Amino acid sequence: MRDKELLRLMKKNGWKVVRIQGSHHIMQKDGKTEVIPIHGREVPSGLLNAILKRTKIR
Repeated sequence: MRDKELLRLMKKNGWKVVRIQGSHHIMQKDGKTEVIPIHGREVPSGLLNAILKRTKIR
């Protein structure tokens, strides 16, 4: 999954971008914070699975 697709998926599930620091988008939902790296390429599979597990999207 590409980084911008992940960002779109998280926004669709209620996560909001609270700030952007360099190439990292800091998102929040229900008091939880998640950092999404936006480097213009595929998100490594281990990182992608960890983010999806922590955000309970899958």
